This record gives sequence, structure tokens and C-alpha cells, in this order.
Amino acid sequence: MVSERPSQEGKLSPGAPGDPVPFGRYYLLGLIARGGMAEVYRARPQIGPRRLLAVKVMRPQLAREARFVDMFHREGKLALLLQNRCIVETLELGQHDGRHFITMEYIGGRDLTQVLRRCQETQQRIPVPHAVYIAARIAEGLHFAHTLIGPEGRQLNIVNRDVSPSNVRLSYDGDVKLLDFGIAQALVKFTSEIGILKGKFSYMSPEQIRGMPLDARTDVFSAGIILHEMLTTEKLFRGDTEFALMEKVRKAEVPAPSDFNRRVTPELDAICLKALSRDVADRYQSAAEFAAALDALISGYRFDPKELRQFMRQLFRKEYAKEVEDTQMSLDASL
Repeated sequence: MVSERPSQEGKLSPGAPGDPVPFGRYYLLGLIARGGMAEVYRARPQIGPRRLLAVKVMRPQLAREARFVDMFHREGKLALLLQNRCIVETLELGQHDGRHFITMEYIGGRDLTQVLRRCQETQQRIPVPHAVYIAARIAEGLHFAHTLIGPEGRQLNIVNRDVSPSNVRLSYDGDVKLLDFGIAQALVKFTSEIGILKGKFSYMSPEQIRGMPLDARTDVFSAGIILHEMLTTEKLFRGDTEFALMEKVRKAEVPAPSDFNRRVTPELDAICLKALSRDVADRYQSAAEFAAALDALISGYRFDPKELRQFMRQLFRKEYAKEVEDTQMSLDASL
């Protein structure tokens, strides 16, 4: 038996994976994450293939602001166009009982922030070939979005502006996926107005800090920060105050990753530092160039993506076991 139980402030409140709540064409099976703008639920279709999905439901208080609803829908439509193996697939943008939502593929795994934190806690690093592969796939996804042609046949000139470890998902199957790309521009604009972006300065480019016009090369810089932090397991830009942090980013004085990790070769140092050049003219001029340089190294490592799957399942052994159990319960729910 299923029932819809709105909680306080209009939130939906599914119970355990075996206690589904109907929501339009879906059953919500449990809360995955709650942020300032939306709640994300594990879900499955009421009819059709038994597959797990993720349904992001806008918080009702935001739905009262027409400008944000407009941005949410505009950028959600954009997300539907972003069909690439390195970007989380968006399946539907819709509304149910006044609740605006986005349906996406479900990625069982952890975001890169969680991976780096676990590595620090266990005093280990992401292996160099794994880090290079992850960065290459991030760059691949970015390039697809940067060069996307819209329905009217013209390039959309998308720039993410919010590339950070929390927006990179690593699955237990070894997939690398960019999260929330389609709505990133809307979220950056909105969250900057309400002060949520404070923690994101660490992943901005110098030109972004300066408030200059941005193009795809700002995302290359942000992806370079992620690569550097995967290789070193250290934050690249730190500051005791927001101003101090912004100054560090603006100056972009970047040490070689090999200063922290002797397994980093001179070739990899050069690739990482080029992506992190303060002057945009000195960087890779596209995310595709960055990805190509990284993929050339990967061929020398004889890296098999299955190794990333093994790494994730070992690093999060208990969490992976629970994921397998919860997945089965979720797929069996409401049968």
C-alpha cells in the first residue's frame, strides 16, 4: 500500500525503500540529498522498466519566485539536450501538484568530494592513472556541453561556471559523470544572490574572481584544480578569509603536483600546470585539448576503467554493500 504524506513546508517524506510514495508517474523511494534549493529522491517508474531514477524536486518556497521557476525550466530544457556518457542524463522536466521536478538517471556511487575526503581519512591517494582518467572524462563532458548545437542549428556557447568535486559523480561501476550541468548557470546566478556560493571560490578561475567575461577556458581551469587536488589530496587554494582565498585564486600561483606526489611525472605536471595557467591564452584553448593530452597519458598507463570500479568498491566497501541491498529493495518496492 502506498500513500503520499506531505511533511512540513510541503516536503515529500518517503520512508524506507520498501515504503514508496507516489509522485506523478513515479514512486519516491527515499531521500538521497537535501539542499537549499531542492530535494533529491531515489525513485522508480510506476509503470514500465524496473530501473532506478533520481527525482529532484524544487523546494516549494522557491516555486513562489517566478524568476527562479523560469530559470529552472529553461535550464532544465537545456539539460535534456546534454546526452553524453560523461554527463548525468536528464530524462524529464515536469510539474506534479505544483511541485517542479527534474528526473535523471540514478548513479549509485559517491561524489568526488566524498572520495577525496575518504582518501584523506584513510591516508591514501587516488592512484595517478585513476586521477588522470577521471579528469579526462570531466574534460570530455565539458567539451560536449561547450560545443553543443541547439535545436535551431546554432552553437549554444554553454559555460558551466560551477565545476567542482561536488558536481562530479563516480559510480560503483567506474563511470564518471558531471552533475547538474544543465541547471548550473541558473543555480550559480540564484545562489550567488542568496550567499550560497561562498564555498565555491576555491574552484573558480582568476577571470571569474575578477568578474570578467567567461568562456570555456574558465571550466578548463576549474577542471585543472580538480586534477591537482586528486593528485595531491590537498586543497589547491586556501585562505583564512574569503578575501584571502579570492586573492589566492586571482594570483593563481600553483605548485607542481609532483611537489606533493612523487608518482606524478614531468609530463603530467606540465599538463596540469598548463590547465591552471593564470592567463587564459596560456591554457588549453578547449576542454577537448585538455582531454586529449590526458588521454595520451592514459594510453601509456595501460589503464583499464574497470580499475576505477574496483577502487570505488574497495574505498567504500560498506557503503557499496548497502547500495546493493537498497537497490534491490527499491526495485522490489510497490510490486
